[in-house]
Amino acid sequence: MGNDKIIISCALVGGGTTRQQTPYVPYTPQEIADQAVDAYKAGAAVVHLHMRDDNGVPTMDMDRFRYTVNSIRERCDVLINLTSANFGSSIEERIRPFSELRPELASLDAGTMNWGHSSIFENSPEFLETAARKMMEVDVKPEIEIFDAGMLDNTNYLMKKGLIKEPPYFQFVLGAAGGMPATVKALLYLVESIPTGANWSAFGIGKSSLEIMYAALALGGNIRVGLEDGIYMKKGVLAKSNAEMVERAVRIIKEFNKEAATPDEARAILGLRKK
Repeated sequence: MGNDKIIISCALVGGGTTRQQTPYVPYTPQEIADQAVDAYKAGAAVVHLHMRDDNGVPTMDMDRFRYTVNSIRERCDVLINLTSANFGSSIEERIRPFSELRPELASLDAGTMNWGHSSIFENSPEFLETAARKMMEVDVKPEIEIFDAGMLDNTNYLMKKGLIKEPPYFQFVLGAAGGMPATVKALLYLVESIPTGANWSAFGIGKSSLEIMYAALALGGNIRVGLEDGIYMKKGVLAKSNAEMVERAVRIIKEFNKEAATPDEARAILGLRKK
């Protein structure tokens, strides 16, 4: 079922993983770029990038995005997926990195939710329409991040308005507190609810990561790994790098008699522009 070529996305740092949790998470632009290149060499076709400041706090600082993206592009042809998510940032700050740097992909978090039972992750209708419109304008494909089922309706609305080109590309985020649980039942519901012909990927946060990875592969989807989503290789054993997590994903894909897609193969699967 599904493609024989599986896209591995590697989410390198995110906005939540800290050095107190693991010393191996990259913070500086150089560390993030180096781990991105290593993840590519290990078999990732896509790297998903957030930025941190000198204290490890999430930032939308353009100089950091620009340095990291340029450093990666100088060394390999991995697909770059820039975040448009940052708590407390303006719409203009959130869309500026992908607008100016024009990666192949950018995340589009498809709705507002209570985050971690402690804050609000705001993705207003104004933000969604502004970001989707700008992505079309600069030829950046949205990776539509779905944390809960209602976000599918928001996506359908944007598609009906002509703000997302077909086929859409979904990333199912399971196990975030306040969102859908990281269960096979939840993943199956989402997979059966998206438009025919859509591409999709999935991951589970934390201890559920392997269960959702296996389920995604069995259902014909793509997968995401990385220190943004989990820090352990197994109970009590920290992953020493993002590349180590990619290497394990490659091994698992082979056990399914499939292969990790190259960046060019991922471009073809997702209908992306040629580099």
